Amino acid sequence: MSTLSRDEVAKLAALARIEMTESELVELSSQFGTILDAVARVQELNLDGVKATSHPQPLENIARPDVVQASLSPADALSGAPAQEDQRFRVPQILGEE
Repeated sequence: MSTLSRDEVAKLAALARIEMTESELVELSSQFGTILDAVARVQELNLDGVKATSHPQPLENIARPDVVQASLSPADALSGAPAQEDQRFRVPQILGEE
């Protein structure tokens, strides 16, 4: 059975910026072993001649053609705004910038 040590799991958690308790590190180290074993079993398969796929069903992107259409004027777009300024939506300042 593959294993990851508690320290290896702690290093992975630190790289991912995930804070973990000691019990979580110990529990996850055994769970990672199970995952690594499953990946190892898949890697043992002979996949010669197997076409790579990203989805089990053939997919086709169906998109409509781009057609230029009239859009709202600034006055129409701002007609329902509670506050506006210089043909823009006026919103409360949140970052403290001038």
